[in-house]
Amino acid sequence: MDMGKIVVVDDEKIVTSAFKTLLKVEGFSDAHFFNTPKEAIEFLKTNTPDLVISDFLMPEMNGLEFLSEVKKMYPEVSKILLTGYADKENAIKAINEIGLYRYIEKPWDNDDLILNIKNGIERSYLLSELRKKIFELEVAKKELEKYSHNLEQIVEERTADLKQSNAKLEGIFNYCADGIIIINEDGIIEQVNPACENLIGLVGSKIISTSIDDYLFSKKTFISKELHKLDESELLLRDFHIKNPLSNVETPVEISFARINPDDEFKRFVGVIRDVTEQKKSDKLRDDFIATLTHDLRTPLLAAIQTLKFFLDGALGELDEKQRMLLATMQKSNEDLLGLVNALLEVYKYEAEKLTLAKTNFNIYNLTEQVYHELLPLAQTKNINFSIDCTNKDLEINADRSEIRRVICNLCGNAINYTQEGGKVLITLKNEGKDLIFSVSDNGSGIPQEDIPNMFQRFSQGTSKKRSTGTGLGLYLSRQIIESHGGKIWLESTLNKGSEFSFLLTDTVTKGFEPKVKKESLV
Repeated sequence: MDMGKIVVVDDEKIVTSAFKTLLKVEGFSDAHFFNTPKEAIEFLKTNTPDLVISDFLMPEMNGLEFLSEVKKMYPEVSKILLTGYADKENAIKAINEIGLYRYIEKPWDNDDLILNIKNGIERSYLLSELRKKIFELEVAKKELEKYSHNLEQIVEERTADLKQSNAKLEGIFNYCADGIIIINEDGIIEQVNPACENLIGLVGSKIISTSIDDYLFSKKTFISKELHKLDESELLLRDFHIKNPLSNVETPVEISFARINPDDEFKRFVGVIRDVTEQKKSDKLRDDFIATLTHDLRTPLLAAIQTLKFFLDGALGELDEKQRMLLATMQKSNEDLLGLVNALLEVYKYEAEKLTLAKTNFNIYNLTEQVYHELLPLAQTKNINFSIDCTNKDLEINADRSEIRRVICNLCGNAINYTQEGGKVLITLKNEGKDLIFSVSDNGSGIPQEDIPNMFQRFSQGTSKKRSTGTGLGLYLSRQIIESHGGKIWLESTLNKGSEFSFLLTDTVTKGFEPKVKKESLV
């Protein structure tokens, strides 16, 4: 196998220039570089690549759209997506949709990048070889039917070819560094390779005929429940662990599943299990670095804001109107930056499970009314009819007051910001027994149905109709807060009619509800 043909697409010439230098140094002589996806597609129509590398954010056509076109042309070719940190969630989501081989965050590590390029080319080569062997087997079958009169001789010839193919496949199976496992549609293990035996810590004879759920697990789901999602597409499962039953050591892994026999009624699947221990360590170091950096930014920001307040309050002398306007702008910018830093810290605490909820009993209507009065001036400037509907003002709940207040502020603030002048925003509070339901509805422009599943994702930037200028963390953090309380948050919206954001806190109302009366039998 040669070094392979590589296609690199990035709208920034400095990036393609850096790739050109790096690949030349590493000995990749057959590499082609483009600054627009359309130029690359024209090239690919007459040239078969071994690896395609694409940037995520590009004008005219983004990286996901470009790689989707590449998949249609060359399904087996490995595809790598270059992303920024903020696009990580979109990259993860795209793995299942377009069969992405890897995503690499900018700035990348050159050694890690070259390793992924070499592995990607090798993967394309192996898939191409497997596809050729499958095609050869189909041709062999037709030849057997055509030359049935000389069956014995042809069988001998084809058997030799099959043995050679099986020897190659067996070599791949036995010497692959990743664990390979074959299971049926019920999740029962039929075959494992030596690498998989090492991950589990048992010999194959002890593993075969047992359930895959005995060794691989996740907090969210069982693997056997995910298999129904598989048809002809691949399925990548993250945040799973494999447990060694002898040592009880748990190893973080990623698992890629594909169906072996799509035309057979009895489903069988092959899974590739990869140890991601080092990747998890790297991710944790990065997240800890971001958390430390944002934490250290708070002190100078607070000092700058306080200093500007001294100037604006006249403590250091009178200011003219132009000076006051300039300092007020600086203060607002610093406060916005402090808000972003605080939001990033909160997200880190929830994802790292380092935040302990300080639950107390408090009146939820009083808290909502306090937020209402704080936001009322904003609604009045847009002539919005802003109101609260609550028939039971004595409702008390047990929750973290400051965190629930953050959610209410975010939902109500968003409703006012995205409602046109003269519109209507309604807060509704009600309970069903000990369950609290909080809703904020508006008669704004609404949200397209295809965008609703993304609204509570991290760094979500509005909708396909209108992008937000915010951080994209507000709704994501609200979801984290509500789910940490054991609740649920959701969105219902109709385009051009309005939206309603709601959250449910179960078994949290401590006062103001009607207890269910048990019927006592008559004696």
